[in-house]
Amino acid sequence: MSEQIIEQLEEYALSKKDRPKAQFEKVGIIGCGTMGQRLAIMIASRGMDVVFIELNNDKIEEANKEIKEELEFKFTRWGVTASEKQGIVSRIKGSLDYNELNGCDIVIESILSKTRENAKEIRKEIFKKIEQHVSPSTIIATNSTTTIISELASVLKHKNRCISMHISTTSPDAKLVEIVRGIYTTEDVCQNVQKFSILLGKQFIKVAESPGLITVRLFAPMINEACIMLMENVSDIENIDTAAKLSMNLPLGPFEMADKIGIDRVVRWLENMYDEFGDLKYKASPILKRLMRSQNTGRKAGRGFYIYNEQGVKIGHAL
Repeated sequence: MSEQIIEQLEEYALSKKDRPKAQFEKVGIIGCGTMGQRLAIMIASRGMDVVFIELNNDKIEEANKEIKEELEFKFTRWGVTASEKQGIVSRIKGSLDYNELNGCDIVIESILSKTRENAKEIRKEIFKKIEQHVSPSTIIATNSTTTIISELASVLKHKNRCISMHISTTSPDAKLVEIVRGIYTTEDVCQNVQKFSILLGKQFIKVAESPGLITVRLFAPMINEACIMLMENVSDIENIDTAAKLSMNLPLGPFEMADKIGIDRVVRWLENMYDEFGDLKYKASPILKRLMRSQNTGRKAGRGFYIYNEQGVKIGHAL
């Protein structure tokens, strides 16, 4: 993106004091698991109010607790001040009531569906619920990489407002947003989501509708291939991760990345793409499936390819 475009978009920044109302003041998130929490922190840290919708009070309490723990980690490691931490927390609110989405400029669906068979139907129902409680101008987005946005939009009255925007949170300094325009999506909605991406401090790229977009189609098969090498005894987990990091300058190796993303999520990505493309490179490795079935799904579970302490710090490898 050219410097000229960036300068033109600066007028939308929250620091613009002479603007009576920011274009994005309130953002809704549906689902506040690991991904939703990272989105909430990212958005609230840019001065926007966030309301997230969850299924029950226990999930709301769990999300609030984990958000505070993540901010405490950032406080001790990344230089976030106590006042900044408190400010971010004060801008995030959890609710069971979709009416709380009233006044949102954009609502992002970020659920973690346990089964791929009904994931699309669940998301369609969520999109319909969102539409019942927001204005016709509110943008409705999905953060899913393997769901086709045109299919989700097809069930809505105002189909033109729907878009897919995958915000990468794999590493703390990830700067990418993949924006996918559906069949019904208008140019105005695309441009507004581009502005929103700039407000988040991200660089956006336009991607055609395709399961996995760019990032997942690159990284999921890499994780799968690393598992194949492990099964073939080419090397051990730590050496394969080290090779990937030092040779490709990646912040995380494939096994570290799988643990951070969540092994269950990686398996769903692969299965969705295998269903779509039928290519064996997307068929999830038996190692991934075994870890998922045993609930050893990575950093959040305390065990995946590596073992983690309560603070999420790696203390050894598990395989």
